[in-house]
Amino acid sequence: MTRNIIAIADRAITGMDRIAPAATITKIGRGVALAGVVLPLLLIGLLKFTQIEVDALKPLITNTPWLSWLYPAFGEVGATALLGTAEIFTAILLIASPWSARAGVLGGAIGSLTFLTTVSVMFALPIWYAELGGFPWINPVGQFLLKDVSLLGVSIVIFGESLTRAKAQISRA
Repeated sequence: MTRNIIAIADRAITGMDRIAPAATITKIGRGVALAGVVLPLLLIGLLKFTQIEVDALKPLITNTPWLSWLYPAFGEVGATALLGTAEIFTAILLIASPWSARAGVLGGAIGSLTFLTTVSVMFALPIWYAELGGFPWINPVGQFLLKDVSLLGVSIVIFGESLTRAKAQISRA
């Protein structure tokens, strides 16, 4: 029975190539992944210029030791605007990354740092529902931050692939 299941799976896998070659599927996946990073950076970056986002970030920034310096340095509105500017700049670089390896290197690096920072906030704030017994019951703050793990991964992939392309371009020059 196991061999039959494996044989069916093998035929399905080889038949998939007639429908959509693996390279095409990969290209589509990369495009979707890129959009999945660019859209949050761009839209949430724009939102950083509103009072709603200034207020929403207060508990996150204030209660995270490695981010709390932003308010004394820039003020609440200034710190939020700085973050928004960085997010929009990163989104623009990532949009250019398929055509420019250098933009991909810079955008991937800044995106990686951005999402590494947001993921690290999960270690400073309570992200579990204590009233439900804690882990694995994730609260709204944890839900908001958890998605950034995948965005971090995509940013690292863009950074690495762009670095490989940039090195190849430099060695050909």
